[in-house]
Amino acid sequence: MANKTQNPIYLTVKDHSVSGEAFELIQNSEYGFLETSPQPSSDKLPEYYESEDYISHTNSKRNLFEKAYHLVRHISLKKKLKLINSFSSKEKKLLDVGCGTGDFLQTAKQNKWIVSGIEPNEQARTIANKKTDNSVYEIEQLLKFEPNTFDVITLWHVLEHLPNLDEHIAVFQKLLKPNGTLIIAVPNYKSYDATYYKQYWAAFDVPRHLWHFSKESISKLVSKKSMRVIKIKPMLFDAFYVSLLSEKYKSGKMNPIKSFWIGFVSNLKALKSKEASSLIYVVKNS
Repeated sequence: MANKTQNPIYLTVKDHSVSGEAFELIQNSEYGFLETSPQPSSDKLPEYYESEDYISHTNSKRNLFEKAYHLVRHISLKKKLKLINSFSSKEKKLLDVGCGTGDFLQTAKQNKWIVSGIEPNEQARTIANKKTDNSVYEIEQLLKFEPNTFDVITLWHVLEHLPNLDEHIAVFQKLLKPNGTLIIAVPNYKSYDATYYKQYWAAFDVPRHLWHFSKESISKLVSKKSMRVIKIKPMLFDAFYVSLLSEKYKSGKMNPIKSFWIGFVSNLKALKSKEASSLIYVVKNS
């Protein structure tokens, strides 16, 4: 999306979890987000997800980080449900894009939502379908849903993975009911933990994360489709487990005490700056 010859390099970052390759983060002058460069082709990109360590595609709890991740996920599910319930209609139709192993869809379904999910990874999709009575589809299904179908569309740490931002935002807007709500959760590269860990910050997660957002860039992105951000909420737990993994990348080992401290400081600073490690954006039509 950016013109690589005109936009400065923000940082060079290594793929710590799969390939070990190095990628540049390019500042996009139009939107303000960072772009991973080079971006893998659509044929090659799935190879970077082929790892037992890619946690959103498994239910494993083999180590401290995975156990922390699943504990946080359990707590977060209740908060996510409370959020979408505040935007429901009588029908309560939900689309969760990039639903992973389907825990959020399962929680919503148990609370009387009519659920649909999109998950490109076959292994994760199989697990999710067992939890949701086969309500999870491959990504091609996005173009097959009827317009104005959903009360809420959620992307929990998914937008940063999607290659065609403008096109996807347009599709989501089309699928929402006129008063529907788009909920986007993404890492925030302007948070304290991001600036502290720099190239070791786990939430850069190149090249799986193609884009790296700030508050300004999300607002500019959705405004192009005549949508606006009406609310921004912090994801406070993210600072802790992102710092836990970042510390491992930086020092070569887990350091729970230091990681907890960096996460705590990040959240403390976010109380004033509003720049939490990850942010949830609530988006409506203008």
